[in-house]
Amino acid sequence: MKGVKDFADVSFDQLLTHLTHFPVALSIDARYRRWELYADGQYIEVGTSATLPGLLFTDANVHIKSAFAEGAIGYRLINCDNANLTLFAGARWTYLQGDLSIFDNGDARLARLRELLGIRNRLDFSDSTGWVDPVIGARGKVRIWKAVSLYAEGDVGGFNVNADTAFELRRQGRTIVREPVNSSDWSYQAQGGLEFQITRWLWLQTGWRYLKYVYRKNGFTDMNALNGPLVQLGVNF
Repeated sequence: MKGVKDFADVSFDQLLTHLTHFPVALSIDARYRRWELYADGQYIEVGTSATLPGLLFTDANVHIKSAFAEGAIGYRLINCDNANLTLFAGARWTYLQGDLSIFDNGDARLARLRELLGIRNRLDFSDSTGWVDPVIGARGKVRIWKAVSLYAEGDVGGFNVNADTAFELRRQGRTIVREPVNSSDWSYQAQGGLEFQITRWLWLQTGWRYLKYVYRKNGFTDMNALNGPLVQLGVNF
């Protein structure tokens, strides 16, 4: 963000310990003969705190909110009771927000120094970004036993539609310089697992989802990869 780039690798068990809200994943499907219309989305919010080595600011809190919603229209190339295969095209909206707060631990000895320097007890920073990508892909399902099916889905999005100019901040000796980089806008998704038809209208999917972003625009870089187990509830129309 703002040209500053960093990398982090958070495992699934670490992610669970830092959830600040229960994640949400919902899906809606509608079909008329061979035509399909579907939408799904996901929201997750994580946070953590840290102790800083400084005197004026000794603690920090970080919260990150991530969401996406996608919708598409598709046509079934294979359409029978035990299997189906659909090609689809649509759009995916992605949203990211980061909040950072740094503050002191209330040490009374630093109150006068803070007053002389004109530094507040707490500083808050917040920024967000969002974009919409075109998406094309395919999905299918094979029934393996009564109300249980195997499903799989994959898509590609972006196609550099939102690509513009981009930059990163780099250190050159003792100075920080702004360096132009190639802008990009791509995303890739693959998922699969088991689907359970609970009722005529309600179904439940359990499986694995991988969603990778390669997005760089202005001073923002997102190489985020969501990779892990998925439990999703859906409604058929």
